[in-house]
Amino acid sequence: MLHDILEALTFFAPAYFANTFACILGGGKPLDFRKKFIDGRRVLGDGVTVKGSVLGGGVGVIVGIVKSILENSFTLHEIELSFLLSYGAILGDALGSFLKRRLNIPRGRPAPLLDQLDFVMGALFLASFIEEIEMKTIIILLLITPFGHLLVNMTGYKLGMKDVPW
Repeated sequence: MLHDILEALTFFAPAYFANTFACILGGGKPLDFRKKFIDGRRVLGDGVTVKGSVLGGGVGVIVGIVKSILENSFTLHEIELSFLLSYGAILGDALGSFLKRRLNIPRGRPAPLLDQLDFVMGALFLASFIEEIEMKTIIILLLITPFGHLLVNMTGYKLGMKDVPW
């Protein structure tokens, strides 16, 4: 079981790094360019930025490439997988932000499970186009990620890198 957990976490490392570094390296121009949706609310809000999306996804891709080199499995497929996991995480987070705006949940307010799993679902969805992902991997990620996500966010909050601890 521990082997399966470590395998799932290692597989998903590009997405975890992309999601974390989008926050750390973000700021600046919002990805939605402050445009409003048909409901009159912002499409995504100020929390999803061009800089964070591009740089966070890039960090995830680099992590995936380094991981594949260390595992002696460096191929074009591994680069593609790293890209899809990383930018899938960014896309999932953006979709989560979109949903929060539609549900009228203000930026910085919690949306339990959506906040913790939106990036997981985005990453797994895009990665599934080129990789068959085992159900046990999906279950492990869905069970472990909310706790890890909260731990990382609380740490970021304590370090002054986040405005809220969730």
